[in-house]
Amino acid sequence: MKLYDMTLAPNPRRVRIFLAEKGITIPMEQVDIEKGENLAPAYLAVNPRGVVPTLVLDDGSILDESIAICRYFEALVPEPDLFGRSPLEIARIEAWQRRIEFEGMFNVAAAFRNSRPAFAARAAPGAGPPTAQIPALAERGLLLARAFLDMLEARLANSPFVAGDRYTVADITAIVTLDFARWVGLRVEEAHPHLAAYRARMKARPSTAA
Repeated sequence: MKLYDMTLAPNPRRVRIFLAEKGITIPMEQVDIEKGENLAPAYLAVNPRGVVPTLVLDDGSILDESIAICRYFEALVPEPDLFGRSPLEIARIEAWQRRIEFEGMFNVAAAFRNSRPAFAARAAPGAGPPTAQIPALAERGLLLARAFLDMLEARLANSPFVAGDRYTVADITAIVTLDFARWVGLRVEEAHPHLAAYRARMKARPSTAA
């Protein structure tokens, strides 16, 4: 199998951190989204959606959503468990994972893709039709992302990890989102002491450098 990756992009990074936590090593190939390599015929032949990450399995089939890829590897290598054990824990991890995606990562992405010059005609990801940037969406993304940081600060004031008392896939999405937020000028510092301490703990994990 092979993983099509982009080192700087947040969603491929989630998969790399997950694999590192599992101790899994697979071949990877870089695809530069900013340069448009994901829209080149060679890559569209691999994945017509034109998104990364894409996992190509040994039979030629593909998986191209980061959490779906992580769930695939969770089933292949169950330990260390990152998606939960009991029904309640599984549900809580899923709830936090999705909340971080929808309230955090998606709003940071809106701010990023609607303001960065390289995406002037590609404000939506993948191989869809040309999509113009909308500055108001960038402004709204920043507004909602700031509210997300405040929410996560309150959560981490009472919990060592996002979804409870141990590290899970929700923490992977959280640290990737926090680092991604810095690309649009949102940093956790004095105003978010619990979030800043959490980020430091996450950055100390070897997997975060994957």
